[in-house]
Amino acid sequence: MESHDISPKSRLVALLLCFFLGWLGIHRFYVGKIGTGILMLLTAGGFGIWVIIDLILIVMGSFTDKEGRRVFMWLEPGSI
Repeated sequence: MESHDISPKSRLVALLLCFFLGWLGIHRFYVGKIGTGILMLLTAGGFGIWVIIDLILIVMGSFTDKEGRRVFMWLEPGSI
């Protein structure tokens, strides 16, 4: 896995946003996926199903940002 394939966004932040506000699609807005964030907002997180799928993807480290980079690191670079 190369560093340019990894998003600078925090996996922990995405996970917490998805868990607590997933039905609003806030975690998708966080990673820059505005279009699907709006869809989640309008459908209450895909009637809950979409939220569960995203939670699984985030935990597994397979969730991606708007540029297709994996949201893999638990903390943002330089946040410590």
